[in-house]
Parts: sequence; C-alpha cells; structure tokens
Amino acid sequence: MSKKPKKPISVQLYSLREESAQNFDAVLERLAAIGYKGVEPFNLYGKTPQAFKSQAEDLGLAISSSHHPWANRAPVNEVVDTVSALGLNRAAGGFGPDDFADLDAVKRTADTINGLTEALGVHGISLFLHNHWWEFTMIDGRLGHQYIVDLCPQVQFEVDTYWAANFGAVDVAAEVARVKDRVPLLHIKDGPLQQGKAHVAVGDGKMDIAAVINAADPAVLEWVIVELDACDTDMMTAVERSYRYLTSHGLAAGADA
Repeated sequence: MSKKPKKPISVQLYSLREESAQNFDAVLERLAAIGYKGVEPFNLYGKTPQAFKSQAEDLGLAISSSHHPWANRAPVNEVVDTVSALGLNRAAGGFGPDDFADLDAVKRTADTINGLTEALGVHGISLFLHNHWWEFTMIDGRLGHQYIVDLCPQVQFEVDTYWAANFGAVDVAAEVARVKDRVPLLHIKDGPLQQGKAHVAVGDGKMDIAAVINAADPAVLEWVIVELDACDTDMMTAVERSYRYLTSHGLAAGADA
C-alpha cells in the first residue's frame, strides 16, 4: 500500500481510440462514471480544444495533459494555441527508434529537444517527453534516456513506466527516482513484459506498480495516467479494472476520494 499522498488518476484516451472513433461522447461519459478524475487526449475527434475542455469539465473530468498536438510534429504556434486552449502549460514530445539509434543520433535528438524547450518557453509552455522502450536501451554503456536527462536540463518527463522497463531489462523505479524532480506525469500500464504481447489491466501483469509510483516525488508528481496500448480483452473493461486496482490499493485518487 502506498503511504505517500495519492495523486489523481487520469487515462490516456489512445487506450480507447477504437471506441472513441465510434462514439467519443459515450467514452467520456463512461470514464466519468467509472470515477476517473482526468483525461489525456491524443485526438479530439473533430471537437475544438475549447469545446472538448468544456465537455470534459461538465462531466467532472480535468484535462490532465495532452498528446495533441505532438510538439515535435506540429508548428510551435499551433502547439501553443492548442495547449493553452486546453488550459495547460505543458506540451508533449516523443521520438522514434532512429532518434536513439546511436550516440550521434541521441545528440541530434537532444539538440531538437533543447530547441523546442526554448521555443515553447517563450510562450510560457514547458515540454515533457513520453518514452517508449528504445530510449531505455544501452548506448555506449548508458541508457539513451540518461543522456537526454543530462543534455536537456529544461525538459520534463512523462515516464511511460512499462516501456521504460524495456521488457524487464531496466529497474524502472530506479530510473523514475533518478529524475523524480522532473516527473510531473507517470504513464502506468501493465503486461507480461514480453515484446509483442498485449497489455493487461493494471495490476494483472508483472509490473511492480507500487514501486514505480512511490519512486516519484509527491511534491512534483501531479497525475497518475493509465494507458493500455492494446489488450486481448475488452479495453473499457481493462481501463475500469485499472482504475479499481490503483484506487483500491491507495496508489491513485479517483472521484470518490
């Protein structure tokens, strides 16, 4: 059981992309009914940022953060306008495997990140990075992510704790603790830690969920965010089971907290 202050629970809507494409309104209503306190969009499904924010807030859902638009894939003015309209002061960024192919690639990626933090910072927007497993592979004796931590002192991190495990090769809690002063957001997912295998509801897999959440600094961490990229079971059921696990184990705060 967690003894640290519980942080509110959100969900990355990419988890429910298939359901959202059919009936986005129904998805938001269901998440609110489950008890989620926030949502993290990746697509607004035709809604304006203002309309989406208003609808979510009417349902009792905060916008915890957003992956729309991706800061390194959209013009800075579009990023600033959208993030601001959503009521946020952070924009998301992320990079592909080629950007961490070797040390030279990492250095180029760091230059891009530093350029983004400077460009966004002029507008009062900070940048956070969402990782996959390739940032947590070894490059010349260190994890690629560790180079970014050192080379990009202004960037923040939304550590995707399952991908950071790199299928069991990395001590995720240690890596979260390493950058805990720069981690306002955690992505929590679970699974078998086998490449190519689907995720499962949080609590049903092999991740030590309590350890990774408790490794964060409660003075910095703002949101615990569920994300399941793909499940062999019904996704909404898995999202609800994840909520029940995290809130019942004192690892996150839901609407009934």
